[in-house]
Amino acid sequence: MSDSHDRTPAVPEEPIANPGLPAHQWRPTDVDPRAEKRAERQVAALFGLSMLCAVLFVVAYFTLEIGDNFDTFMNMGASTVALGLTLGGALLLIGVGIIQWARKLMGDQEIVEMRHPAGSSEEDRAGALEALAMGGNESGLGRRPLVRNTLLGAVGFMGLPAIVLLRDLGQTNAQIANAEKGAGLQHTIWKKGMRVVRDVVGTPIRASDLEIGDLVNAAPEALFPTEENGYPEIEGVELQVQKAKGAIILVKMEPGDITPVKGRENWSVNGIICYSKICTHVGCPISLYERTTHHVLCPCHQSTFDLAHGAKVVFGPAHRPLPQLPLAVDEEGYLIAVSDFTEPIGASYWEREKQ
Repeated sequence: MSDSHDRTPAVPEEPIANPGLPAHQWRPTDVDPRAEKRAERQVAALFGLSMLCAVLFVVAYFTLEIGDNFDTFMNMGASTVALGLTLGGALLLIGVGIIQWARKLMGDQEIVEMRHPAGSSEEDRAGALEALAMGGNESGLGRRPLVRNTLLGAVGFMGLPAIVLLRDLGQTNAQIANAEKGAGLQHTIWKKGMRVVRDVVGTPIRASDLEIGDLVNAAPEALFPTEENGYPEIEGVELQVQKAKGAIILVKMEPGDITPVKGRENWSVNGIICYSKICTHVGCPISLYERTTHHVLCPCHQSTFDLAHGAKVVFGPAHRPLPQLPLAVDEEGYLIAVSDFTEPIGASYWEREKQ
């Protein structure tokens, strides 16, 4: 006798009946070889135009200067417009080309796949590989070398804008070694004897002007040239770069609260200590100060630095202390820099040693 519990329900071997789907409509490129060839040339032309846009991006990058106003569009300089249009065009043309390839040349036959247990059998795995191979064949990569090669060329040419844009990350150590003071992140406009002035207004700061608990946003005097100080005029992009790199914060605390880093015992003046305003995480400006703990907070990602202990990191994603600017006073009692920063300012990067 057979146990009724041993019976297993029959599994249908065929899919359900056609629910009434319309008959498959063949595309012109499926039945007309001339239409197929024409579509192939159209897709290849789109990829070719993408390559041209990538080349034009590189040309525009090196021939049009930032701030070049010989031609403007919606109050934007020629460099901005040209770089945006060429890079956007290169990406857009690749996308449009792939869409046209899928619509006109790739196979569009409906495929039915029967449901199967979660644990696939060897036959199912072989079938999956066969389906992948069939998909590759339907895409036409092997049969359409013109489309394949122009697509690969278009994607490859997109590396050109990426390569030239890496140039804006900064100078190499070799370039910096041969450059004038102020190049790259290794140096700023600060130099020996330069007065510390209030940011925005540019007035010099006497050590006696500050009280315990004060935090002052300050800048190099060279960014505010006058006939009296004799510094040359700086304009445009260079001015913005030097402002960003030279920005500092001054904090006054009880001298006894300061625990100086070894070798920096005389870098502060009567409890006045100076650090870069640029966070060492990703370069955000900081100035949120808590006077009782001497902690300063970066508003972007909450990195917290202890200004009384060499601006070491006490919380957050930053890995390095804020660079410190050595201070002194001149004959008139104004705060001055003893030298430039002795380490790179700004966000951390791969060639900077951890302190």
